[in-house]
Amino acid sequence: MVIEKLTHMNVSEKSSPPPLLRSDSQPVLWKILGGMADYEKTLGEMRKTATEISTGHAQEQVWLLEHPALYTAGTSAKSGDLLMPKKLPVFQAGRGGQFTYHGPGQRVVYVMLDLRQRGKDIRKLVQNLEGWVIDTLAAFNIKAFQVPGKVGVWVKRPELGFQRQDKIAAIGIRVSKWVSFHGISINIAPDLSHYLGIVPCGISDQAVTSFEDLGHLVSMAEVDIVLRQKFENHFGPTK
Repeated sequence: MVIEKLTHMNVSEKSSPPPLLRSDSQPVLWKILGGMADYEKTLGEMRKTATEISTGHAQEQVWLLEHPALYTAGTSAKSGDLLMPKKLPVFQAGRGGQFTYHGPGQRVVYVMLDLRQRGKDIRKLVQNLEGWVIDTLAAFNIKAFQVPGKVGVWVKRPELGFQRQDKIAAIGIRVSKWVSFHGISINIAPDLSHYLGIVPCGISDQAVTSFEDLGHLVSMAEVDIVLRQKFENHFGPTK
């Protein structure tokens, strides 16, 4: 099962999706990976871990990491949306969605959850992933929201134009045998010029922003602390 467009659910900016808790309250393994994680190697390890979770040989996990600068193509990627093919390496991600960018200064979070233990509700999973990101940003006084029909989490930029909205976080998830993998990416302080090489998520009429671009200078470690707190509000305990 592949989730390709994740914001078709019309969730109010002020609403909080219900928690996606396990009935047995088993904790999720929380890992922060240092350095720049090789994309292909990480993708292989993530798929292997998801398979082990589905067979009962591994516990649920969340990985927080950074990748070197690269583009990834989802299952709906259009070749014409890769505007600068030679700018950065391009990888087939195997997730839903179109082209996106990963690189230093962006927090990538891979989420491997067993939905058999969480109600087998993909819509609810996506709602909670979005709510998790929005709650995390709110802790840094960034008011974020969903835009119906568009992928990701967005912020208003009235200082840049009437009804201007910029994307600050992307969400792309795949579910196989009721185990999720891939996840979210949040722009803390990446080089936003790399987005010029693609049409991010197939959306050409809006721009991309970051904590830094919005004037919020925070460290990755500070964001990680809040991410863990807000994750537990939606998905239960971690260890």
